[in-house]
Amino acid sequence: MSTNPADPLVALGTLPGVPDVVDSVRKAVDRVYGHRVMRRRSNEVTSEAALRGARASAALSGADWALEEVRRRTDFGGDEEARTVGAALRLGAEAGQLLSIWRQSPMRVLARLHLVAAGEAGTADSVGRPRRDGEPVDEPLIDAPLPGADEVAGRLEGLSDLIIAGTSAPALVTAAVVHGELLALRPFTSYSGLVARAAERIVLIGSGLDPKAICPAEVGHAEQGRAAYVAAFEGYLSGTPEGMAGWIAHCGRAVELGVRESTAVCEALQRGAA
Repeated sequence: MSTNPADPLVALGTLPGVPDVVDSVRKAVDRVYGHRVMRRRSNEVTSEAALRGARASAALSGADWALEEVRRRTDFGGDEEARTVGAALRLGAEAGQLLSIWRQSPMRVLARLHLVAAGEAGTADSVGRPRRDGEPVDEPLIDAPLPGADEVAGRLEGLSDLIIAGTSAPALVTAAVVHGELLALRPFTSYSGLVARAAERIVLIGSGLDPKAICPAEVGHAEQGRAAYVAAFEGYLSGTPEGMAGWIAHCGRAVELGVRESTAVCEALQRGAA
């Protein structure tokens, strides 16, 4: 229950179409959690979801590798694409470890996520802190105007305050706003998109909607295509009720497609094919 008397996320949950999206996502998640494979082999489904989610998130950031290539590779320190895939894999592994910190200190979690994404480059001065004015920003796919450093700091603080105060808005709405706001801000000099999608995953897991992390929204974002992702994000940037509802619906569809992916994994495990 929200402890925040001024809870702006609640209003987003009542936008036209959003309650239906939230209900559809809840039903889809419940179905995959009810799969018989989940009773005995949920850890395998969770591991596979993390791998597929990382592959998909990297694809959105310009490193569109085949799943088997991601599974096979052990060295991710080569070219830029390899480093992006490695960053996404590390974030997928780290997200579940940060749930207890998220609600008390979202900024610490975001800093940690960027540090993890940066990997061996984590000693650079720009890693793990919001960018400063004049610092170059490397964020493939998203080319919306960059907010200045002061705006980034203020909006990050506002987002952090919202999370700490708590909200009674549906988990999907909160996850979509966290994802969209971090994409809008691109608060780090690199890997902000990967961090935004990892933060979305943390909200979905920590809220109890997807406690075993088996519904990789990243898969759904990638499956809908980069153009649809950018178009929906532009709706978020517009701040209009229609744009915000469209972004939330896009994120909801992404979760449902992630559910479909993990349902297929469950079916393969049941057949002994995976």
